[in-house]
Amino acid sequence: MNRVVALGLPVRPGPDLKELLARVVLGDQDAFATLYDAVAGPVFGLVRRVVRDAAQSEEVAQEVLVEVWRTAARYRADRGEVLPWVLTIAHRRAVDRVRSAQAATDRDRRVAEASYAVAYDEVAEQVEGRMEREQVRRCLKTLTELQRESLTLAYYRGYSYPQVAEVLGAPLGTVKTRMRDGLIRMRDCLGVGT
Repeated sequence: MNRVVALGLPVRPGPDLKELLARVVLGDQDAFATLYDAVAGPVFGLVRRVVRDAAQSEEVAQEVLVEVWRTAARYRADRGEVLPWVLTIAHRRAVDRVRSAQAATDRDRRVAEASYAVAYDEVAEQVEGRMEREQVRRCLKTLTELQRESLTLAYYRGYSYPQVAEVLGAPLGTVKTRMRDGLIRMRDCLGVGT
């Protein structure tokens, strides 16, 4: 057995990762277990530095190692060593997880902002609505009978011009003119700008 002494301690050379990965491609579970033991620490360390959350890091590291098992055949020995290949997969997965978490946070924030309802004072709104209705009633009393009836039929009952003319027994042109004049007087009485 070939031993190297570093800092006074004997060190065993690590397993041949290329050989292990070649066996993993053939479905050798024992080879994968050995490969797993050799790369799990560095994978978790890298993922932990990127993701920062321990539980998420464990999950991402597990996903990476499952991906190594499934995609071992994609490894190309002529392009580099096994550990950097595995760490590249780990880094990409970790970055994807961070981006996904950020996108979810942004999406939740946008939904929360969109659903935020501005509080309002219901009593003030009711009082204002009542005052507006009273002002409209007061202004309607200043109109001629034909103007008031025409506007009431058209705006409160939903009648069309021809229907208003038929109900009132007046010519259509007269009804239109009276409604226009009545609307102008209502606008002036209510103080609505032109």
